[in-house]
Amino acid sequence: MRPLPLMLFAAGFGTRMGALTQNRPKPLIEVGGKPLIDHALAMARSAGVAKIVVNLHYLGPQIAAHLHGSDIQLSWETEQILETGGGLRAALPLLGVGPVMTLNTDAVWSGQNPLTQLLAAWDPAKMDALLLLLPCDKALGHTGHGDFLLDPDGRISRANGADAPVYLGAQILKTESLSAISEPVFSLNRLWDISIANNRAFGLIHQGGWCDVGRPEGIALAESLDV
Repeated sequence: MRPLPLMLFAAGFGTRMGALTQNRPKPLIEVGGKPLIDHALAMARSAGVAKIVVNLHYLGPQIAAHLHGSDIQLSWETEQILETGGGLRAALPLLGVGPVMTLNTDAVWSGQNPLTQLLAAWDPAKMDALLLLLPCDKALGHTGHGDFLLDPDGRISRANGADAPVYLGAQILKTESLSAISEPVFSLNRLWDISIANNRAFGLIHQGGWCDVGRPEGIALAESLDV
């Protein structure tokens, strides 16, 4: 399948990183000598993604300067952070019409390219959402319970148990339902709930490793991955 446009989420305050993000945005924190956002961009390029949009708010000019000279488009959230749902909706004029991929920039991956996996499994005839997941005990740096249950056909439902798979921050979404949400600031959980209610939300288990780099201790964990 031809790669879809990609939204990289990079607007957050990174508060879980403590002093590390006092003067530097989390996407520019280095893992293995390379900023987190560059890890994400390398996967996008490897998957053949041509259109990439990055949303910016906290210390956004630093990320803009880092990306200067590239073909990446910037979606500025100047007045307030719009969260994942509001941020994606605000970026739609840059992303264009149709399904999009989204990827968080605070994780490091090993194994198969997550975007390639999603594209290979995406079936727009039956799916409005396809989320990449990993069993909770294999999700390095993750704290708390799992997020979703998978039925035999791959459809997801909400879960809150230690054994449930964890959402890894990579997905493909149809975006039409975003227009039905009136609030300017909202999470993509709202869109997932709509897709789940319509039996059109699916999950896919990542074929490889993953580490959340949301906290300082996640840096060393991520560097232990065979990337």
